[in-house]
Amino acid sequence: MLGRHPDGSAGDADYGTIGDGYSRYRRPEPRIAAVINEFLGDASRVLNVGAGAGSYEPVDRRVTAIEPSASMRSQRPSHLSVAIDAVAEEIPFPDQYFDAAMATFTVHQWSDLRRGLSELRRVTRGPVIIMTCDPNELDRFWLNAYAPEVIAIEARRYPSINAITAALGGAIEVLSVPIPLNCRDGFNEAYYGRPECLLEESARSACSAWSFVDRAIVERFVIHLRRDLVDGTWDAAHGQLRTQPEFLGSLKLIISTKST
Repeated sequence: MLGRHPDGSAGDADYGTIGDGYSRYRRPEPRIAAVINEFLGDASRVLNVGAGAGSYEPVDRRVTAIEPSASMRSQRPSHLSVAIDAVAEEIPFPDQYFDAAMATFTVHQWSDLRRGLSELRRVTRGPVIIMTCDPNELDRFWLNAYAPEVIAIEARRYPSINAITAALGGAIEVLSVPIPLNCRDGFNEAYYGRPECLLEESARSACSAWSFVDRAIVERFVIHLRRDLVDGTWDAAHGQLRTQPEFLGSLKLIISTKST
């Protein structure tokens, strides 16, 4: 098995350490889930790779989940299937076994992107759907002015959209996904109009990028943002975001249909 952390996490982030409470903050956003479900089409047998605590898994299809982290597997709700302990680079199923496959917020954790995507394509006869962030568009978010180190780390971790599409092959569609103001899925950009949420340590912990910066940087961020919220500086610069229904940031959906 590829190199893994003590709880089985296979990427650069150790979810055995940072994953407690993840499912409380990283809940599926229904409007994003609806887009994913649409592109799954009529697939009945679906593979979810890097499934985590089960966000975005459809409940009206037969889903097989793969998740290497024991911490993440333990947080899956009881109505979802038990996840298999495996990694994207070594999917334990035969060729074209699934009607469709999905991978949300996970490709940046894979040790070998090309191998993982090749495995997804190998075991899937229909669409492969990847939800990720475009590293070239992360700096659209106001967090770049408060914690540029976090944005820089995310930009290094996320593979380019071109790298993903090249590895997947087939007919490709890339969509920008609008993030709603009250987004239930607590990734960093979900708080574009609710800055106070990022003052919560648990909310930050649910976004793995924060685990890669020094504690001093996190403390500087909290002090800076709290001060600007109290004296009105943040609202003077970004206050319109508090009522902006959607934010078009770095979130992307990549859909690959198998070439004929």
